[in-house]
Amino acid sequence: MQPTNRGILILLLAAPILAAGTWLPALQWVAVGYLLLVGLLFWFDWRTADPIEKRFDIRREHDQKLSLGADNPIKIFVRNRSNRPATVWLRDEPPDAFNISQRLLSGEIAPRRTWEASYTVHPLRRGDYQFGNLNLRWLGPLGLAIRQDKLPLTNSVKVYPNLLDVRRYDLLLRKNRLQEIGLRNTRQYGEGTEFERLREYLPDDEYRRINWKATARRHRPVTVEYQTERSQNVVALLDVGRMMQSPVARMAKLDYVVNAVLLLGYVATGKGDKVGMMSFANDIQHYLSPRQGRGQFYRMLELLYAVEAQPVESDYQRALSYLAAKQRKRSLVVIFTDLTHGISLDGLVSHATLLAKRSLPLVVTISDPDVVQAAQQQPEDSQTAYQRMAAAQLLDQRQITLDHLRQQGVLTLDVPANQLSIAVINRYLELKAKTML
Repeated sequence: MQPTNRGILILLLAAPILAAGTWLPALQWVAVGYLLLVGLLFWFDWRTADPIEKRFDIRREHDQKLSLGADNPIKIFVRNRSNRPATVWLRDEPPDAFNISQRLLSGEIAPRRTWEASYTVHPLRRGDYQFGNLNLRWLGPLGLAIRQDKLPLTNSVKVYPNLLDVRRYDLLLRKNRLQEIGLRNTRQYGEGTEFERLREYLPDDEYRRINWKATARRHRPVTVEYQTERSQNVVALLDVGRMMQSPVARMAKLDYVVNAVLLLGYVATGKGDKVGMMSFANDIQHYLSPRQGRGQFYRMLELLYAVEAQPVESDYQRALSYLAAKQRKRSLVVIFTDLTHGISLDGLVSHATLLAKRSLPLVVTISDPDVVQAAQQQPEDSQTAYQRMAAAQLLDQRQITLDHLRQQGVLTLDVPANQLSIAVINRYLELKAKTML
């Protein structure tokens, strides 16, 4: 039992009576009687507040698969079973590894009504976690005491790659509002080779697009519209070496990549392409051959859930040689990696160049804002001067590697972590619209 401010003030009223008892001893007995009466009121208030099992029905609702790096809503429903209104304070026990939007929730619940409270959790790592108890405080009918108890609502939850972004993409796609998440409309009729439809000829159409049989039937010029090809191969290569463990805004680079690969897989399978993936460090970790359909997306989801960075150097030669042996059809190969490996980057450049002769490689890397900030800082002492020089050298080496890759016909994409998923999807759609696959 915890007294409220009102209860404390009522208790303090006994103080002047006790002080006056110094001169009038009879008032001391009055003060004792007053304190006994207040104590009885406190007990009555606490007692009539009712135990938690009798007073409330409580449940917690959330997705069984929470999304990595996203704000996941957690809803708590409290039903007041009493005929009296209830003032409540609620504190949940989400996993300690989650960032929480709000720890203490409070509200008023009308008699026989249900109150809904919500907050969000932001997981920073994939894996298995567990919610703990739910702690509730509620006010007595006299407003003198607060009763407190906890409900054992422990349950397990899994943190998967970002499924919320996938659901949002699906919703906006149906509403034709993908520009709200930064996706550009890159669909271009007439750029592909698969038949789309017949329409009336326009002055800027190419003559070779005219369908002469349809023109003869309709007695007016008719042109053929084509769309970009389907059933093309898209393969995502995930570098899970030690450099992918480095954090950006408290989340590992690999986890940003995992979210991007998941969304790429969903979009590409929705476009009718075959999607595959491979993870590697000093050896091949997982390989999933390209397939079509949503079933492939869910296979990717389960693999991405279990992917972990390894404390070893990545072997690009082994990875790209393995891919070349497994995948002989021309494909868009999206290589997610970090460009601060030093000597091992030579293997990436040489083998990505060889890959470009048969497929379309795209090297995707995350720019580190801390390195950029360090390279731009004003040196105030020898330590900051050294930091600036080291950061500038890293950025120069990174830029040299990117330029060299482009010169050898390898596409590159270097973006901040929080823009990675959308940037990768935009580049995929752009390449597909230009029929570069």
